[in-house]
Amino acid sequence: MDNEQNIPIPSPIEVIKDKSNYLRGTITESLTDPLTGGMQSTDQVLIKFHGTYQQQDRDLDDERKRQKLEPLYSFLIRVRVPAGVTTAQQWLDMDTLSDVYGDKTLKLTTRQAFQFHGVLKRNLKKTIKGINNSLLDTIAACGDVNRNVMCSANPFESPVHGEVAEDARKISAYLTPSTNAYHEIWLDGKLVEGGEKEEEPLYGKLYLPRKFKTAIAIPPRNDTDVLSNDLGFIAIVEKDQLIGYNLTVGGGMAYTFGNNDTYPRVADVVGFFPKEQITQVSEAVLVFQRDHGNRSERKNARLKYTVDRVGLDFFKAELNRTHGITLEPNKEYKFDLMGDKYGWIQSTDGLWHYTVFVEGGKLVDRNGYLAKTALREIALIHKGTLILTGNQNVVIAQVSTEQKPLIEDILKKFKIINAAKISLLRQNSIACAALPYCGLAFAEAERYLPTLIDRIDKVLEANDLLKSPISIRMTGCPNGCGRPFLAEIGLVGRAPGLYNLYLGASFVGERLNKLYKEMVNEDQIIEVLSPLLAEYAQTKTKDEYFGDFVIRKGYIKATTAGKNFHA
Repeated sequence: MDNEQNIPIPSPIEVIKDKSNYLRGTITESLTDPLTGGMQSTDQVLIKFHGTYQQQDRDLDDERKRQKLEPLYSFLIRVRVPAGVTTAQQWLDMDTLSDVYGDKTLKLTTRQAFQFHGVLKRNLKKTIKGINNSLLDTIAACGDVNRNVMCSANPFESPVHGEVAEDARKISAYLTPSTNAYHEIWLDGKLVEGGEKEEEPLYGKLYLPRKFKTAIAIPPRNDTDVLSNDLGFIAIVEKDQLIGYNLTVGGGMAYTFGNNDTYPRVADVVGFFPKEQITQVSEAVLVFQRDHGNRSERKNARLKYTVDRVGLDFFKAELNRTHGITLEPNKEYKFDLMGDKYGWIQSTDGLWHYTVFVEGGKLVDRNGYLAKTALREIALIHKGTLILTGNQNVVIAQVSTEQKPLIEDILKKFKIINAAKISLLRQNSIACAALPYCGLAFAEAERYLPTLIDRIDKVLEANDLLKSPISIRMTGCPNGCGRPFLAEIGLVGRAPGLYNLYLGASFVGERLNKLYKEMVNEDQIIEVLSPLLAEYAQTKTKDEYFGDFVIRKGYIKATTAGKNFHA
């Protein structure tokens, strides 16, 4: 703090944004620097706003050091897909770009987005241009802005689902940054001349203090984990008509090991508003965080900390003062599911929709299992859409009765996993990308969780629990990309092969879990879980979930608020 004026000193990232000329920085110069495969340090901050992160292949670090080479730098590119809906042609375009410029895998993220890994700097601009040519983009997929807006997975399930998905697209468009820098740098757009004044009417020159995530859920399904978001909307439906939304604020998963001033948090449900106000309310919450968020300490800069610091009464008063919004009391709702509905379902318009299980969200052809090729073959003949879900899966949507057998033939030809034949634990699993590319990861996640589930499944089978719904999530670090703190069994990497084990979240995403064991390896995880699962099988009450069981039996205390996550 400044001792004379008591003014918080802005964080270094705030200074970079301030000097960036609306996110331009020296990105163009970094891209053309032939002496390194990476970007200048300040530009590494700014390119996030454009949808890309600099990473390195950590599997090769030791070998490259021995050869006195710099790390093998490459780039993650995140594609913004509002509500997760893509055309078959867009799917094919993403598939091709991942083969030509990426590491030949398509990562389906927990925010209904595509992610490319392994893109070299010389191919970065070509890839982003290719994405935009498909009528998708990467702007605001990362950075201190509103990111990809999530929505309950299938807008074609009912007229209400379609209306809600359209609201998600409206929010996404409305909260997109206005800077021309994206088009200048990546799409060879017209440079803003010196005499022209550029503005960010919504974000301002400094954008937001931290990332900002938005999601919509339609009860009884919470497939977007709506309460894990900074800003959320719970659709309220009466007599098959969408009347409005309950507003949720202050969710977020990340915390920092050893820093108890940081914590995951479930959002507060703060009031109801009519559906016509959704963009106005979205703007009001974003402006509140822009004006009141912590710009001095980034570890405490998310909206969840702002809400805890100033209180909900002040928050509601500010929404009214700045935007004239008065919230009504919450409307009743109930969640009973937070995963996806697998297999075929038929909507009221007669069309069919098939949800494909994609383990860890990683679509790749490997070891004879040609999942990526199968989806490509389907996209080549599919006349409908493909929808990315918040659980890292994909819905083959809008399939006609005539085309349904053709889709089924391809699924059978490539032996695509039938979710009905795997454990409900595996069906309800999520893993972040982690190693080798993520620089924040302490341990494996996506590459390892399937193997761990193989062992846990044996315990479940021995206790007749394979068809009992239990959620499990694994991340390589506590930043929470896979929302591990909302899993009944949460595993967060601490070191190679070692994880913190968290238990006691609610199955429907309304309560955080809590630390149960620290620094456990695979054998210890099985050793700890085996007696708990056995007792659960023997003594659980009717319809009792595992997360509720461990609290009832006193193995873990319920986390009733983010602030007591560490208690």
